[in-house]
Amino acid sequence: MSPSPRILIVCEDAIIAKLASTMLQKKEYSILDVLKTGEEALVKIAYTAPDLVVMDVNIGGTMDAIDAAHYIFQIFHIPVLFIAGSAEEDKLARIKVAQPYGVVFRPFNINQITTCIDIALYNHADRLPSLGNLPLGDSRKMMDMTEEALILLDKRGRVLLFNTFASWMVDMQLPKAFMRHWRDVLMFISDSSDEEISDPVTAATKQMAGAIYDSSTSLVTTTSKRRKISLAVRPIRDNHDRLIASVMSLKENKKTYK
Repeated sequence: MSPSPRILIVCEDAIIAKLASTMLQKKEYSILDVLKTGEEALVKIAYTAPDLVVMDVNIGGTMDAIDAAHYIFQIFHIPVLFIAGSAEEDKLARIKVAQPYGVVFRPFNINQITTCIDIALYNHADRLPSLGNLPLGDSRKMMDMTEEALILLDKRGRVLLFNTFASWMVDMQLPKAFMRHWRDVLMFISDSSDEEISDPVTAATKQMAGAIYDSSTSLVTTTSKRRKISLAVRPIRDNHDRLIASVMSLKENKKTYK
């Protein structure tokens, strides 16, 4: 017998979240977790790769639901089903940007939400081969890397996600760095001149090609720790070949020094 689809619920309203969770469990779906923010969802998805995300359009946090769903689908190829109110016209007008697999309108019943989920899962299984390779590869392996720091940035250069090794490398936990511009989290300098190097992220995203700095480069953290590194930056395109994000790869070359 095939395993039950694993569903992640992202909803700030405890009553709606409980209702959805109870309904889905009655239909033998597996509830992976119930979260309140897009930031929590990105981290959870990176570590667990659920089969589908059910997300209310009114989540809390510094990233709204439409942006969070956009990254969830484009970066992790996880389908998203929205929960919304029929009167939320401003959000409904933007929902299509995230390419969701449907919308369930409040108030909903068990047949409505489970039918929408079944259709979403079926359509995603059919569509998945056309989406190509995952931009970050297997995110679960990426998050557990021990010798390579990976930092995912949005197209404005703000931190969306980084793995555990990156947290050590930049000497900062993700919640503090989330949605801050990368220059507020770390700095790159030339070992020969001790001057800040030109912006590698802008260079990569403008050219839509990777940029590599493999020698004479150091990272300086906000706590003044300095690490000699090799650095690579590459842009990430969405399924319409538009810039959606970029990813930094950092490897330490020598023993950390201050």
